[in-house]
Amino acid sequence: MIQIRTSRRALLLGAAALGATAGAPSLASAAPQPPGAAAAPPVQGILDFITAMTPSEGAVALAQSYADELGLFSTAFVYDSAVAVCAALAGRRTALARRIGDGLLFAQDHDPDYDDGRLRQAYNVRPYTFYDGSYNPWGLVRADGFANVGWQFGFLGTAVGDMAWPGMALLHLHHATGDTRYLTGAQRIGDWIIDRATNPGTLGGFRFGVNAADQIVPNVSTEHNVDCIAFFRMLRAAAPDPRWTAAQHRAEDLVHEMWQPDGGYFYTGSNDGDTINPYPLPLDPQTWGWLSMRDPRYAGALDWARTALAVTDTSGATHSQLPAGVTVSGVTFSSASKTTTASYNGIPAAQQGVWLEGTSQLACALNDRSRPQDRARAVLLLQQVEVARTHLGSGQHVGGVPVTGGVVAASSLIDTGFGFGYFQVQHVGASGWAVLAALRTNPMWAGQL
Repeated sequence: MIQIRTSRRALLLGAAALGATAGAPSLASAAPQPPGAAAAPPVQGILDFITAMTPSEGAVALAQSYADELGLFSTAFVYDSAVAVCAALAGRRTALARRIGDGLLFAQDHDPDYDDGRLRQAYNVRPYTFYDGSYNPWGLVRADGFANVGWQFGFLGTAVGDMAWPGMALLHLHHATGDTRYLTGAQRIGDWIIDRATNPGTLGGFRFGVNAADQIVPNVSTEHNVDCIAFFRMLRAAAPDPRWTAAQHRAEDLVHEMWQPDGGYFYTGSNDGDTINPYPLPLDPQTWGWLSMRDPRYAGALDWARTALAVTDTSGATHSQLPAGVTVSGVTFSSASKTTTASYNGIPAAQQGVWLEGTSQLACALNDRSRPQDRARAVLLLQQVEVARTHLGSGQHVGGVPVTGGVVAASSLIDTGFGFGYFQVQHVGASGWAVLAALRTNPMWAGQL
């Protein structure tokens, strides 16, 4: 079996699985539940959670991605912080969006090793003591003035998707505030992607990025190229340049090659830039493919995702971590997630576990496509997210302080099929997408937050 890593959210999985309580209707019907059955996620309450995950000390910060219980301490993945910026702008929390956006600019401008516009996969944003007893005394800003890169977990590489999403977030900030610093930061990201990640293979598009040693990773991700379509389109709208137009078209050509018309879905990408990788089939290219391109030729990918990746996590089912009488429905990460036999820390993954971030992504895309029944289906999905948000993740912390109101990454431990998993731990990325879906926004188009 050929695989590529989608990796920007790949974790060193040291967390324990946690318990949960919830209740959920079936998603088989497109009709919304009657009043009182379940509510939409409360936008301001979730934004309060994202605020709590963002350190208030110092001039700049990024959002810690997961509650402490995952075991990644104060790790802030730049993708999660980018989603947090978009959610904060959509929810009219401009000061929060700017604080995190300024953190992205700081990290870009104060890399300890490079001055080429890159962002690392993740940074440290609070002091912590590592498993070996070593102490990290800094937040995002080290004592020497450089950014506190995520070296202890090895999050030192740079992926194209990890660049495109912060690029989009900075462009949204530029649109909202008129501050040209954000546009300049986005332009530097665009230059890095073109200069370091252009795929020389026959499929075109952009390669995965570079690893911690600054060596090229030759894999090509459909998801990352979908991100690039949106990013370069937004960039050329903000600062017209033939370079951005050509980059958008290059990414589009790759994504078009990945379309499987008979199945109605996008393949995951390529290991070598020349040969298509047909398995596993992940959710992200399907949902973001619509949000990024809005191309009617590919609209059916949402229907494939809604059915082929549908799961229902029920207490008492094999490897479910839900308590008696509890059910949560939604979608999972990939086709491999539904047949996995993987375990993390001795805990078997649940084949019917729900990926909450992806469930909100699908709701967001259905709202945006807005065909008959799409809005009703999105309502059902968001009701399930709210069930999870209300009942899962209690007793968790950030920086040792209790934190509430966030959406957990998964209803039960799930395996993505790409070498990493998601746990029942409150997550900024999942929470940000719940906000974006609840407000019926499209973060992959300028001016639509």
